[in-house]
Amino acid sequence: MKNSADIIKKVLLTEKGTMLSELQNKYLFKVAKDANKVEIKRAVEELFNVRVMAVNTMCRKGKKKRQRTAHFGTTAAWKRAVVTLHAEDRINLI
Repeated sequence: MKNSADIIKKVLLTEKGTMLSELQNKYLFKVAKDANKVEIKRAVEELFNVRVMAVNTMCRKGKKKRQRTAHFGTTAAWKRAVVTLHAEDRINLI
C-alpha cells in the first residue's frame, strides 16, 4: 500500500487551477505516474480531510529542449490529476 504523501507530489497553483478552484471546486495536483484514480482519491481525502466526488487524470508528455550544442533532450513526463470536491468542502491553499 502506497503512502499518501508519495502519491500526491504537489499542489499545482496555476492560473487555470485557480479559476477551476474558485468556479467549479476543482483542484490540480501533480501525482505519481503509477498512481490510479482510486489511490489519488484516497490520498486527497486522507491528506486534506475532504470528500472527493471525481478524479480525472492526464499524462503530460515531456517537452523537447535544446542544449547549447546540437543535442536535444526532453524534460520529464509527469501525471496531473484534476480532483472535484463535494460542494461543501474546500482546500485552503494559502
